[in-house]
Amino acid sequence: MNGAQSLVSTLVGHGVDVCFANPGTSEMHFLAALGDPRMRGVLCLFEGVCTGAADGYYRMADKPAATLLHLGPGLSNGLANIHNARRASSGMVNVVGEHATKHLKYDAPLTSDIEGLARPLSHWVRRGDSAATIAWDTAAAIAKASEHPGKIATLILPGDTAWQDAGEAVAPPPAPATRKAPDPARIAEVAKVLRSGEPTMLILANKACRVEPLELAGKVAAGTGCRLASQFFTNRIERGAGRVPLERIPYSVAPAVKFLKGTKHLVTLETKEPVAFFSYPGLPSLLKEPGTQVHTLSEADEDSTLALQMLVEELGLGSAQAAYQQAAEKVMPSGKLDPISIAHALCAGIPENAIVVDESLTSGRESMSYTLGAAPHDMINNLGGSIGYSPPVATGAALARPDRRTICLVGDGSAMYTIQALWTQAREQLPVTTVVFANNTYNILKAEYANMGAGDRPSAAALTMIDIDRPTIDWIAMGKSMGVPGVQVDSAEGLARALLDANGEAGPRLIEVKLY
Repeated sequence: MNGAQSLVSTLVGHGVDVCFANPGTSEMHFLAALGDPRMRGVLCLFEGVCTGAADGYYRMADKPAATLLHLGPGLSNGLANIHNARRASSGMVNVVGEHATKHLKYDAPLTSDIEGLARPLSHWVRRGDSAATIAWDTAAAIAKASEHPGKIATLILPGDTAWQDAGEAVAPPPAPATRKAPDPARIAEVAKVLRSGEPTMLILANKACRVEPLELAGKVAAGTGCRLASQFFTNRIERGAGRVPLERIPYSVAPAVKFLKGTKHLVTLETKEPVAFFSYPGLPSLLKEPGTQVHTLSEADEDSTLALQMLVEELGLGSAQAAYQQAAEKVMPSGKLDPISIAHALCAGIPENAIVVDESLTSGRESMSYTLGAAPHDMINNLGGSIGYSPPVATGAALARPDRRTICLVGDGSAMYTIQALWTQAREQLPVTTVVFANNTYNILKAEYANMGAGDRPSAAALTMIDIDRPTIDWIAMGKSMGVPGVQVDSAEGLARALLDANGEAGPRLIEVKLY
């Protein structure tokens, strides 16, 4: 067994059985080792697709996948979506190929400081020293990535470490995944706040947005009158008809400040107090009113379900009845596409148990607030803000849950960052519907131009850096070239029908929503 075989054997032995790969020369022995029938290798045509897919996989599988990246430039290509994954608390094991140790002194063209590139966005970085220790290194990387919250682990694999004899691979056994218990004193403090009757809001994030903790939070709300909310962006929230709903703190500063007005206490679960996504001239960074107190019910690394169980017990609300989201009336929309008609189309077209990956920005930001009553589904957002996350994340989510339809909502500007994900979806025949809202511009930047005080309207010169209509992108041809059939729609009824048609297909589909 060589070092690469030892690495792959340890990965699958510790439950990491998917690798999103974009290999190069230094990774040929790792590539050969991916022939292990227990490992599923998935080729991605850009490293940002590899790392984004690993993010999506973790969000739906609750366990890390591996990526295979080619030296420093390959890692660098994947860093934007590693950033998004880190902000979303997704775990992944990045295996980064490196020159053979003896070759480094010659400063070949691809030589770089891989540790220096990896460290700012990784929780754990290690360079394999020898084939004999690579199993132990790999097990340590998996253990770090599998922590709660998930972590980014980066293992650098020199070429000679991969091809040399590893001897008898020795690695520690997989460690059981554990989550810290919350401090009972904190639970008692929050219970006291809730008993006070002062306006209180619970803000839930990460694992606290799953059905079981939402049920518990619903009991607390029913018994105390507190509000339940989420940040505007969540890594995965189980929502829809029949589930306990969360209000969504608005994205824009003024509506968010208004939303929080009058709240005396914010209670956080696996998150921090809400802050503005950007700093704007004359507007606050913290969205709460002055004097609002912030209380932590469960830290990011703690068991929020246990925290809510303890809180329900402390308050004596075990028999309280949570309020559930009513199903939205399914109406077939017609006419012009606007936030309301788009929302109606989505409510009609989101199938039960779907996964919705949302990066629709300008076109869908308002619409998604109206889809709370759609069929039960999981919604995934981008917590890191680096655009081009959704096509790769949808790819990984669909690979983790091929029994469910994944709907990717993305603007045309964002989609162009990682459109290569369509090719992987076609090769793997993943059940993904990609909806591209095509307004031929980075429309969100036009609003941000005014918000930042740069001027009421972008100048002609500025518009050349915002509009993407010369030439106009042919999305149907783009999808076809990568093996994904598509259809263009320009009406609400067309969007609803296209979504329903795509739900009946086994593989990927693309819908271009033409906005005027």
